[in-house]
Amino acid sequence: MSNTRKILITSALPYANGPIHLGHLVEYIQTDIWARFQKMRGHECYYVCADDAHGTPIMLRAQAEGIAPEDLIARISEEHQTDFAGFNINFDFYHSTNSPENKHFASYIYTQLKEQNHISRKTIKQFYDPEKKMFLPDRFIKGTCPKCKTEDQYGDNCEACGATYSPTDLLNPKSAVSGATPIEKETDHLFFELSHFEDMLKGWTHQGHLQTQIANKLDEWFESGLRAWDISRDAPYFGFEIPGETDKFFYVWLDAPVGYMASFKALCDKTGLDFDEFWKADSTTELYHFIGKDIIYFHALFWPAMLSGAGFRTPNAIFSHGFLTVDGQKMSKSRGTFIMAKTYLDHLNPEYLRYYFAAKLNSRIDDIDLSLEDFAQRVNSDLVGKVVNIASRCAGFVVKKFDGKLSQAWSDSASTLYQSFLDKSETIANLYEQREYAQAMREIMALADKANEYIDETAPWVLAKQEGKEAELYESVSLGINLFRVLITYLAPVIPTTAEKAQDFLQIKTLNWTDINTPLKDHEITKFKALMTRVEMDAIEKMTDASKQDMKKMPPMKPEIKDETSNLNPIADEITFDDFAKVDFRIAKIVNAEQVPEADKLIKLTLDIGVGERQVFAGIKSAYKPEDLIGKLTVMVANLKPRKMRFGLSEGMVLAAGPGGEDLFLLNPDEGAQPGMRVK
Repeated sequence: MSNTRKILITSALPYANGPIHLGHLVEYIQTDIWARFQKMRGHECYYVCADDAHGTPIMLRAQAEGIAPEDLIARISEEHQTDFAGFNINFDFYHSTNSPENKHFASYIYTQLKEQNHISRKTIKQFYDPEKKMFLPDRFIKGTCPKCKTEDQYGDNCEACGATYSPTDLLNPKSAVSGATPIEKETDHLFFELSHFEDMLKGWTHQGHLQTQIANKLDEWFESGLRAWDISRDAPYFGFEIPGETDKFFYVWLDAPVGYMASFKALCDKTGLDFDEFWKADSTTELYHFIGKDIIYFHALFWPAMLSGAGFRTPNAIFSHGFLTVDGQKMSKSRGTFIMAKTYLDHLNPEYLRYYFAAKLNSRIDDIDLSLEDFAQRVNSDLVGKVVNIASRCAGFVVKKFDGKLSQAWSDSASTLYQSFLDKSETIANLYEQREYAQAMREIMALADKANEYIDETAPWVLAKQEGKEAELYESVSLGINLFRVLITYLAPVIPTTAEKAQDFLQIKTLNWTDINTPLKDHEITKFKALMTRVEMDAIEKMTDASKQDMKKMPPMKPEIKDETSNLNPIADEITFDDFAKVDFRIAKIVNAEQVPEADKLIKLTLDIGVGERQVFAGIKSAYKPEDLIGKLTVMVANLKPRKMRFGLSEGMVLAAGPGGEDLFLLNPDEGAQPGMRVK
């Protein structure tokens, strides 16, 4: 094993405006498994989190309930921590962004950035509610979609046709807070000049700190040019007032990631840990963030820039994950698959879900699916039928025939089999380390199959009835119990409560990774008690039925969104076939192609589509020389809204496929195709 490491791990902070559901738990279970694994390996590891407690939605919800925001976030925090504890999420400290530690670090970082001229002041126009006397975030303006004319749509996008727009484009806009017609009003806002850190971020995002897919996605923002980030909000607002300003507050997304530092500082103050050792610019400790793919922009651009500008270290890595679907579809309130953590816990063992998620998760950002029927079958087959079954098949013989004590001597073949289980230790450890949990579970279950085959071959229930077979029986069941111990050790980060029960059954003090190197010989165990029962489909059905009832009682979930985050999501939402049918694919002839010297990946194309020429910037520089493209035909999206880039206007998109780099191929139509022809 490598030398002891010092590791700080965080998960994204849940917003203090709603309950935890199974979609959230993908992240916290994934992170908890990794933290538990690091601790089992003997490393000094801390896992901290907090409630994200600021912003307009929380302020308005508290007003609607007639309570102070502080009372609301205290109640939600208690609910969140109860849910997390129910799923065995083991934080070393759980805090709130509405804390003195967070106020200190948010103010300190802002002041450092301001002193280095990374903060600017600009006058902007924004919708204002004249009745509530407050500026309105996009999500708190509703009106008629300017494209499809559907009524009651939000200020940033239409849920009927999928169009995105500015709140000022809405027809008949109304404040979602008071119902009043908003007015446009000027206000001064403070901006963080992200472009000042462009060179630093271009390097950092491609130095192994991010998954390759995420790093490549971020390149699109570099190509478009990094824009200044609005970090202030006007009163009334629930948050921290900006130092040196009047009635100006930090935007919730500025102080939210600072909550990682604040939570750890609170832990340091409680335990005597050295905060600076983990956060100073030249720290040799390790820092990892686990987040959803929808908040990459904030964590992989703003956050490292803020840290770097304020003289702190940047993360070793940011691990992004996908979303959760249930039975192949988005979580649905009507089908009862929008399942709250509490509802699940009322009906099912949390370790079922921990194992099922582990059996699905890998290091990529793929969405994972919770198939409820497969969920039951896999848990019953793997955990109950394979792993727990080993202990139940062997323990009775040890207790009844050998006074509960395991044998002291093993044959060479028994030692060889045990060693084959130990030989998988580093393979499985490396899979955990790389967050390839699904592959780790497959390796462990292959060993479980091997253990069950051994028990089937030696058949202790047959040996127990035969005279003169006592030594063979003793070895069979003693080795079986030892193989079970290895398996439960490998699974302990995933099913910690079951592992603790197994620890009591085995009467061992610890379940550290290296303990298994010494087998249990001449060791006393206790009487076996069921460690886990089977998943029953009727319990799942009761859970989904209860979820339907939960949804009827709950307020709309929309306000959980923090202000204007949705328009920064780098991963697109699902579209319907009707949406896709609106895309107009046309044959285009490349009449000119030029280098874009200041862009790493772009080529400027002039395309003839039969009804005139279009200018398009295409990220294909790694695969093509401009001169080789002139005269070729390709396929383009002709009805894409023009996009202003710092190099000029891009009036469409050409289609290409491939893994990237040199292996990137423009889609070429058949010979005889003519510019302007529609592709179907």
